[in-house]
Amino acid sequence: MTEVRATERSPRSGARLGAESGGEADTRTRIQQVALELFTQNGYEATSLREIAEHLGVTKAALYYHFRTKDEIIESLVEDRLAKIEELIAWAAAEPHTLETRREFLRRYADLLHEQGHHTLMRFFERNQSSMTQHKAGVMMRGRMIQMLDLLSARDAPLPEQIRCSLAIFALHSTWFTVRDPDVTDEQRREAALDVALGLIE
Repeated sequence: MTEVRATERSPRSGARLGAESGGEADTRTRIQQVALELFTQNGYEATSLREIAEHLGVTKAALYYHFRTKDEIIESLVEDRLAKIEELIAWAAAEPHTLETRREFLRRYADLLHEQGHHTLMRFFERNQSSMTQHKAGVMMRGRMIQMLDLLSARDAPLPEQIRCSLAIFALHSTWFTVRDPDVTDEQRREAALDVALGLIE
């Protein structure tokens, strides 16, 4: 069981978690990480707040101090990561719509997936597609994915080109859950996926 140092108080006095070290920001991040692991492994619908609290080693009341529902947890994860994606989209939109811009966009997105742990969220969405179809978090993420595709390929582009651009994004995502060799490093995954993605938009 994952342990988290916690100072707990009853809900009436403002139940708190993780006040001893790292502060509330670190505690919030730890809750997000554990919840995302459970949502991905066991399914979003099948995972309860009680299970998340148990894996953190705290009471449900302490967890409530930070998040009162599973929806709040996943929405916070999406919002945190969408901010990075939006920065990348804004950069690409301001650049000339050239092949080199598209290639640089893929490089930067690959780095984002690798450095920010963003791939863990993509893996969650892949494992919970039915639950996320109409969920606010799913709608938000799908909207940004469409924007990304629009940057890589015009909507009136030939269909094969549109498909290749879609597959380029998928290649960057899929390496994190389709490559099963435990000896493959994260850096090797990133490099291989980027090589495939760049080849798809030549």
